Amino acid sequence: MKRELAVVIMAAGKGTRMKNTSMAKVMHTIGGKPMVEHVVDLALHLKASRIVAVLGWHKDSVINHLNRTGHNVTCVEQTPQLGTGHAVMQAETPLLGFTGDVLVLSGDVPLLSKATVEGLIAYHRAAPAASTLLTAILDDPTGYGRILRDNRSSLNEGPHKVETGHVLGIVEHRDATPEQHKIREINTGIYVFDKERLFEGLKHITDSNTQHEYYLTDVFQYFWRNHLPVRAVPVEEAFQVQGINTVGQLDAARAEYARRKG
Repeated sequence: MKRELAVVIMAAGKGTRMKNTSMAKVMHTIGGKPMVEHVVDLALHLKASRIVAVLGWHKDSVINHLNRTGHNVTCVEQTPQLGTGHAVMQAETPLLGFTGDVLVLSGDVPLLSKATVEGLIAYHRAAPAASTLLTAILDDPTGYGRILRDNRSSLNEGPHKVETGHVLGIVEHRDATPEQHKIREINTGIYVFDKERLFEGLKHITDSNTQHEYYLTDVFQYFWRNHLPVRAVPVEEAFQVQGINTVGQLDAARAEYARRKG
């Protein structure tokens, strides 16, 4: 039997660097459509049986817009905003009774293609794994979390090679060793989880860090401690996973969107 898919869209951020805090970051438009609507459209194209948007800053404007689209999206509020893990926790109630896989997307990553995500989901289900990460291979990975694998030989042969080694860790740039800084595979923040494993793992994460936030990536520590497999597959085109955090990035995304449509 085909596994069901649910999509959780992270869309609570304020977007201070967008220079316009009078609107939700995900309501900035690309191709005349708010970024969050592009992500909802992707979820619909994937035939997700449930779509949950986790909102925060100027949530009413996002809710009103999504209601006008007529799409069946459940909106939940993250307040206060205590990190990415805390954001996904807000989706637990809307996903009661759901069994299958949960795809976590970002409301400010609007150029991700259906084919890329279908490949991610297929890889996840074929493994199988508790979670599969979408990664990117960057010429300059400075500032990004690096993916640690048990075998990265094929990744060194080219930017689009998919290898089969398990993911053994994610190390943030500031915590990486000089050798780890040479790794070009980075975490994009886009994941597929087995639903039961996800919410089981979220019960075991804490806010014992300098930011006092619940990080979604801490779920992987629970998986590794319990010998649950975590895998990753690189995206072929890194621009697809570019998050929109600045006006410059928004302009670049608009130009890329227009190029693809042209």
